[in-house]
Amino acid sequence: MKEYRSDRLRNVGIVAHGGAGKTSLTEAMLFTCGAVNRLGRVDDGSATTDFEPEEVKRKVTISTALAPCEWRDYKINFVDTPGYADFVAEVKGALRAVDSALVVLCAAAGVEVETEKVWSYAAELGLPRIGFINKMDRENADFYSVVDSMKEKFGNGIVPVQLPIGAQDTFKGIVDVIKMKAYLPTNQGKEYTETDIPADMLDKAEEARMALVEAAAEANDELLTKYLEGEELSDNEVKSGLLAGIAQAKLFPVLCGSALKNIGVQQALDSIINYLPPPGASPVIGFHPVTKDPVERKVSDPFSAIVFKTTADPFVGRLSYIRLFSGAMKPDSTLYNATKDKAERIGTIFTLRGKQQDSIPNVHAGDIVVVAKLQETATGDSLCDKDKPIIFEPINYPKPMFTRTIEAKNKGDEDKIGQALARLMDEDPTFKVRKDVETHQLLISGMGELHLDIMAERMKRKFGVETLLTIPKVPYRETIRGSAKVEGKHKKQSGGHGQYGHVWLQIDPLAPGAEFEFIDSIFGGAVPRQYIPAVEKGVREALNAGILAGYPMVDVKVTLTDGSYHTVDSSEMAFKIASAMALRKGVLQAKPVLLEPIYSVEVVVPESYMGDVIGDLNTKRGRIQGMEPIGGGLGRVKAQVPLAEMFHYSIDLRSITQGRGSFDMSFSHYEEVPSRIAESIIANAKKDKIEEA
Repeated sequence: MKEYRSDRLRNVGIVAHGGAGKTSLTEAMLFTCGAVNRLGRVDDGSATTDFEPEEVKRKVTISTALAPCEWRDYKINFVDTPGYADFVAEVKGALRAVDSALVVLCAAAGVEVETEKVWSYAAELGLPRIGFINKMDRENADFYSVVDSMKEKFGNGIVPVQLPIGAQDTFKGIVDVIKMKAYLPTNQGKEYTETDIPADMLDKAEEARMALVEAAAEANDELLTKYLEGEELSDNEVKSGLLAGIAQAKLFPVLCGSALKNIGVQQALDSIINYLPPPGASPVIGFHPVTKDPVERKVSDPFSAIVFKTTADPFVGRLSYIRLFSGAMKPDSTLYNATKDKAERIGTIFTLRGKQQDSIPNVHAGDIVVVAKLQETATGDSLCDKDKPIIFEPINYPKPMFTRTIEAKNKGDEDKIGQALARLMDEDPTFKVRKDVETHQLLISGMGELHLDIMAERMKRKFGVETLLTIPKVPYRETIRGSAKVEGKHKKQSGGHGQYGHVWLQIDPLAPGAEFEFIDSIFGGAVPRQYIPAVEKGVREALNAGILAGYPMVDVKVTLTDGSYHTVDSSEMAFKIASAMALRKGVLQAKPVLLEPIYSVEVVVPESYMGDVIGDLNTKRGRIQGMEPIGGGLGRVKAQVPLAEMFHYSIDLRSITQGRGSFDMSFSHYEEVPSRIAESIIANAKKDKIEEA
């Protein structure tokens, strides 16, 4: 592939709800451009951008894939993204790297949940967007219904620039509303015959043309004046107004076609070249790493770039996907990572089309490339000229809220797990790993069940580690509600020196959060000073081991009030054992209870779902703290919910809100477990202890 300057580049993120056909559309565009010599299919695992084994197996896109091609002496970097909520990190990273988005919709399903989400992600970044209504050959396809739905969801900036000729079985071509001509495909969609608009479509075409002219005129003051004065706008003037509206993300042209039949694909490529802006159409803003002052970058400025994706390959090593915002980059050179304040040496620069590598001699501003084996650089890091440093705003990823315990299936793989998880965290910013200090479990968190299942599959394929995923243990605690005074005596004689320890303990509850307090109230040497630390140690160990169900006991005050000793047989061990015995006996007399962690939960959903969400939280023993509208048709529900009820909440919320809800949660405090539930937890704990023994 030859070198391309910034004005001959287009970077386009292809986004959609899962199943809309964006990967098939990407494949059709690669085929039409001649980048691939056969039209691959998702269903048989031959699509260029769905090459990971997990993608071939499930027939869905899981990872963002780069797919550059050449069309009319332009280079288009397509970035094919997943359409499922679990892989939102891939979508957000991709949209940070592109200059515009091609939003694909199914002609039968219309605007779906993820369509709304990816549209909003692109809107947050101010990206120009083109809609492509795919699957016009499918049963129940209805172009006009989908356009109406788009206008309802996304506003009146939705402007069809094409109309379909026929639908479902009769779909055979498209009408260009700007040129007012019909186009019928030949040679598998690689060529088209230009003809007059069918007579039965003239009225619809004229209506669409008027709407387009009006929208284009409103984007340009001169054109608006001319239009209002009744003068007719030329095709070039209409295009000029359309370009202005698209660049400002106020107008969104809508195309149509069929990826599988390769109809409308050539026109989509032409529209990308004609309507979407080149890199650098507007400056990129970052900040100085030291002064934090805003810094602007134009394509002609010194080198700057961002890493928007990282993959871990067991053979090649770490691959970093880089988007250049300014300057140029050459192989075998040194870059400066402003985020980490580290120098990075790069070797070969290449591009990827799916999994196929092509080396590139020189890279210019605006291009997207891949570099292997960067040592310090991670996703979201900014690269630049050290003399002209800049850090770009990091990519805004959602917080992972679906958590499972992970453990090796086979003994001996424990060491491999840590290395594999670290590499996977490099790949995916929404995949997190932590060790729970209370339950001693290794926990992984992601965006959903499918996300974590995919990670487990990658661990097996890439790193040879088979794992088991289970629901985490709840870090319950125990405490007391009453007081008790108890005696503990450990006396053992077995020939020679025996063992003797004797204590009296006063056990009292403390305020929540006070943890533990030990008081020595011995007078007159009833327990010698050298044995007091052993008494405290015995108490602490007994508390940590738990009395009711084996969970740590907290908020307890223990006072050593009396005891006795033997000049020969007493020892630290004897007093430690006696203290533990007394503590265990005393706790059972002091009204022991089980505590559970309570989390503060905030749920953001469309207002129409708030009642259902509140009802569901009530079934989870949640206490509603409040609810409020937050604008944009959304509402926020605040509640406090036991952690034990939240392990499946991301699945439940997705089901209740059809994927439109999101939530965040953070630890609040501990509360007493209701007696009925506590009995079950204690019984299960005792059963597990017997089985382990």
